[in-house]
Amino acid sequence: MKPLIGITGRRFRLSLIDGADPRYGDRCLDSSMSDFATRVAAAGGIPVHLSYDTDVEGVCEWLSAVVVTGGQDVHPACWGGDTSVVRDIDPRTDPMVHDVARDEYEIALVRAALERRIPLLAVCRGLQVLNVALGGTLIADLPAGPVAHLSPEVAPTDGTADHVVTFEPGSTAAGLFGASARTNSWHHQAVDRCGTGLIVTGRTSDGVVEAVELPGSPVLGVQWHPEWMAGGDPTFAWVVAEAARRLERSYV
Repeated sequence: MKPLIGITGRRFRLSLIDGADPRYGDRCLDSSMSDFATRVAAAGGIPVHLSYDTDVEGVCEWLSAVVVTGGQDVHPACWGGDTSVVRDIDPRTDPMVHDVARDEYEIALVRAALERRIPLLAVCRGLQVLNVALGGTLIADLPAGPVAHLSPEVAPTDGTADHVVTFEPGSTAAGLFGASARTNSWHHQAVDRCGTGLIVTGRTSDGVVEAVELPGSPVLGVQWHPEWMAGGDPTFAWVVAEAARRLERSYV
């Protein structure tokens, strides 16, 4: 049997789509970047898209792994940040503003997965959700520095020459990438204080956290976008392999 891999997404109104029938403008779509499903399937897993309405306790009885994807900033109320900067806009009409419903769902999903020791891959925003779910805090806006973290590039890329992540020896990330790797980057926030149990296993030269792990558990968070790495990325093979091991143990 192939393992089921749950993939989170976002929710927005049909009115955001050019040419959408105005009669359905108030209706919503649940969506996920198809690159995640494509990479999971290529690695041997069965991708399952999760809506906010998917009961986290129930679905974790079936899933063999979870992938928490990228997107909007986590609402500062979730981690003790400055809430005065929040714009009072419906996230379904502007996909870039905070989405409290998504925050609540993904934080609950992460906690349920961790409780059951379900393998977890957390990507970009997902890494930040993982950190917040464990009580950590975030840097609200990275200052300008020698490394470009909010890349101006639009197309999928393997990153610019200055964006090199160095990994801690003996970590899961080092086992996948070696001592270092050049990665893409599309973020302006980052981990500040790590949540309970999390350790930093990858940083860029300016000290920004780019990879975190939960020792003793199949949990990996990466701040870049492995689904868009043009040259491939081993994180999907890792999470599917961990999921397959979990599934195999459940039938022993």
